[in-house]
Amino acid sequence: MPDDSPLIQSLRAAVSAVPADVPLRLHLAQLLLEEGRSDDAVAEAAVALQYVPGDAQARALMAQAMGMAPSSPAKPPQSEQRPGPRAGFDWKAAAEQVGDAVPPRFAETPARADGQDDSADAGAWDVEEPGTVRLADVGGMQDVKDRLEAAFLAPLRNPELRKLYGKSLRGGLLLYGPPGCGKTFVARAVAGELGAAFLSVSVNDVLDMWMGNSERNMHEIFETARRQAPCVVFLDELDALGAKRSRTAHSGMRNTVNQLLSELDGIDSAANEGVFVLAATNVPWDVDNALRRPGRLDRTILVLPPDRTAREAILRHHLRERPIENIDLSKLAKITDGLSGADLAHLCEAAAERALLDSVRTGTVRMIGMKDLLAAADDVVPSAEPWFASARNVAMFANEGGMYDDLVAYLKKRRKL
Repeated sequence: MPDDSPLIQSLRAAVSAVPADVPLRLHLAQLLLEEGRSDDAVAEAAVALQYVPGDAQARALMAQAMGMAPSSPAKPPQSEQRPGPRAGFDWKAAAEQVGDAVPPRFAETPARADGQDDSADAGAWDVEEPGTVRLADVGGMQDVKDRLEAAFLAPLRNPELRKLYGKSLRGGLLLYGPPGCGKTFVARAVAGELGAAFLSVSVNDVLDMWMGNSERNMHEIFETARRQAPCVVFLDELDALGAKRSRTAHSGMRNTVNQLLSELDGIDSAANEGVFVLAATNVPWDVDNALRRPGRLDRTILVLPPDRTAREAILRHHLRERPIENIDLSKLAKITDGLSGADLAHLCEAAAERALLDSVRTGTVRMIGMKDLLAAADDVVPSAEPWFASARNVAMFANEGGMYDDLVAYLKKRRKL
């Protein structure tokens, strides 16, 4: 390998420190290509494509380095073109050359026009503005959409009927099911349909090592939601935030669950109109029973692995910006029955990786084909199967009051029970 110039050495060090900085890596690849070092440029472009498979600049640079597009005339070796690190080296010109590739290390927040500080009214919790995701963007899951329509959306769209029937917009709903099946995405879609802000809460946002701080954090989260109403509060991994108190040895955790119960009871107050509580868990049988009594998270929806229509939509989404040809999505959706949304995303990633490595190995860039996706599908193991193994025992022996009737029906339909 030719000796690197000081500029390329600096760029290599920067890329090594921040491997995911694609623009910086592509700048390094361009300089290598200009020096006639096409093999080194191909290697850098290949790594960039692993981070951004659909990036047009990375693909063009890869094709140029492989001789598929006319390249710019190679410059003489760096040692002949620029002096080494000795007196007379034009450091200013070098800095200007990489100035657009290396971002500034620090950024300053622009001052407000009125001279006031944003921090006082911003709050400690990140509340997202109403998003653009709607239930129409959720492929399949018609049963889930129908339940959400009845619970939240129909009363909101028909205020006269809501008043006539005494239907409140307050309430809580629990989404449960195997991991990777889109519970968080569904919650964001509900917020989008309601035109509401979105406040996602995890156990790390609440728990604190100091006595009393966890309860205060829980209270401040709900206070923030009330100020931002209409707002969807999404309690992720509810089994961690609201574990059964009878199984919790630490008093601080029990107090946190008690505070959550108190905040959910506050939803009965007229002052909390427009606060919608959605929660998600993979193990609803580990959630404290008091959280699921009427008036709290009293409505439950089972979110299952995507059906065929949903699988086709998910595959189309993850392949939309990748170079593909002759892909039969209908066939692919048929043979991926039982895979979760996360499994399908991994399948597309694995197929893209196969095509990328093959292109690097042969020196010819090619599209992702059906053979890549089929081979990747053969290697993907359904991640939901261990969950169904545990859920089967719950459905058989712990279905008090028909709490898991929808799960029982699904297991019988799939001959898992």
